Amino acid sequence: MQFFVKNRDGPARIGEFIVEDKKIATPNILFVDTSRIKAPNFAEILIINDKRKRKKPTIRIGRGAFSSSVDKEESTLSINNYLMYPKDVPKELHLGSMGYNKKKYDCYITPANKEVINDVLKDNDALLFIIANALQLFSQHSKFVEFIIELRKKIGYQRMIYAPCIGNPSSFALLAYMGIDFFDSTAAVITARNEILIFPTGHYNKNELNEIPCSCPSCSKIERKAEKMDYIQILNHNYFAMLNEIRQVRNAIYLGNLRDLVETRVRANPRLTSILRILDFQHYNFLEKRTPVVRKSKLLAISKESLFRPEIKRFQERVIKRYRKPGTEILLLLPCSAKKPYSFSKSHRQFRECLFSVKNPHIVHELIITSPLGIVPRELELTYPASVYDIAVTGHWDEDEKNMIRDLLKQYLEINVYDKVIVHVPSDIQDFVTDLLKNSKTTCLGKPTSKESLDELSTVLKRAASKYDMVKPSKRAHENVKALAYYQFGKKIAEKLLTNTVIKGKYPYQKILDNNKQIGMITMERGLISLTIEGAKKIAKSGGYWVEIYDDFTLKGSVFAPGIRDADESIRIGDEVVVLKNNKTCGVGVAQMNGDEMKESHRGEAVKIRHRI
Repeated sequence: MQFFVKNRDGPARIGEFIVEDKKIATPNILFVDTSRIKAPNFAEILIINDKRKRKKPTIRIGRGAFSSSVDKEESTLSINNYLMYPKDVPKELHLGSMGYNKKKYDCYITPANKEVINDVLKDNDALLFIIANALQLFSQHSKFVEFIIELRKKIGYQRMIYAPCIGNPSSFALLAYMGIDFFDSTAAVITARNEILIFPTGHYNKNELNEIPCSCPSCSKIERKAEKMDYIQILNHNYFAMLNEIRQVRNAIYLGNLRDLVETRVRANPRLTSILRILDFQHYNFLEKRTPVVRKSKLLAISKESLFRPEIKRFQERVIKRYRKPGTEILLLLPCSAKKPYSFSKSHRQFRECLFSVKNPHIVHELIITSPLGIVPRELELTYPASVYDIAVTGHWDEDEKNMIRDLLKQYLEINVYDKVIVHVPSDIQDFVTDLLKNSKTTCLGKPTSKESLDELSTVLKRAASKYDMVKPSKRAHENVKALAYYQFGKKIAEKLLTNTVIKGKYPYQKILDNNKQIGMITMERGLISLTIEGAKKIAKSGGYWVEIYDDFTLKGSVFAPGIRDADESIRIGDEVVVLKNNKTCGVGVAQMNGDEMKESHRGEAVKIRHRI
């Protein structure tokens, strides 16, 4: 057995599981195949309870539920206890009963008990961990989430988890998002016995449906009415529903929009929504570490849960903890726009025309008020997720959104101080932010883009900006890039990188030069500073965003995980990283794994190299 991670999206992975010389994509479904229950032809791996030979890889359930004996002549793994063994028995009994296959096989049955994980993993190099009595644990939401997160942390990135009996089309996306790799067809069989058809949107008794909302090969043979379906037809429908959804999940991981699918699917069951909220509220660090800092796919803020996505919370944290405003004295608050980046929208072009009609426009700093991000400084409009999010606009702000924006704006203004604030946002936003502002002036008279509002904005901007010394465009351009560097790298690296530099080029494509040598560039595609070798050399010894390769590793193309000796734990997928060899810079590129996975993995591209020496 072998397993290789090929694509990542948060804790979820598309993997290649090689067993009995067959390649199986994960996440995937193990289909039950017995004398009474026949697995579908499209099943790739089977669960069996007898010794009949199959042409597909199999896992055998032992006929004695509490037996710990193993048939030495069996070429397949015999799993005993994995459904029936109670999870709350004493720790010693758990380990004594289930430890029989600890070293002999690539699979290991682990008790569904967080307290025994360390003992389970001691001297245990199993590749697949099967959670005993997962269904019982699944009914206890907090304990279930805690156990899965703890198990995934402890076994790392290169091993798999199988959760028996809990997967169905409405939960596959969420469970994969948590880091589970394998499910089984138990739910399809049980629901079919009860004349229930399963869909990603929920479960329905065949007698409840007026028409069959499905055209799978099984349903297409029935003339509209689901009540005519027999057990086999319902079972086959359920199998196809599982197959379609697991493919949907893998596609979502590949495209980088699994979280969008998760937020859609949890609507089918309040229990799933509860699990997602526990995951977001109590395990942010686990999610954030595995969430890329750059994506091409659009972030769809489609539900209340979108407010708590790890990439959104990370953006908000960096704005407050890392980002610092340019040297400006006037704050201009603006509404967001449907088109992203904001500068390319019609409304923001109008706002900027007003701003740049002023003789001293660079004394003014623009801050956009929006949900679900809260506040977005103009310098960060190209960064993910500010550059690609989409949200339904109704003109109504619920209390969670108001509180989120107020809290962020309050924290921001405690750190970034201005002499004057110009408020050019609609009245529905004014109502919940104006009391936080000192020395403010409102310029929005009705719609922000009305002639009256734009004229008032121009008048107030001219009056306010004229009271300050002129700020040169070159100085402001440098400060804008420095503000972005603070957000991207933190203060220490940003100041090291931007010392003695000038900015050339037209926004959004700008070059960073040091003594006429280009050390970096900002592009609209990434929205972050992309480094050259010269830039990498400047920050190589600044203490962050570095990857160290082995002395005997020759850097020719990308850096692969086996060549990495050590890596900065703060690295996230999509980060700009410096590659070091013998403490000297030898390359620079973009991280394809986070720092922990780079150190742990034995296969896969870790850094996509842009420049090398």
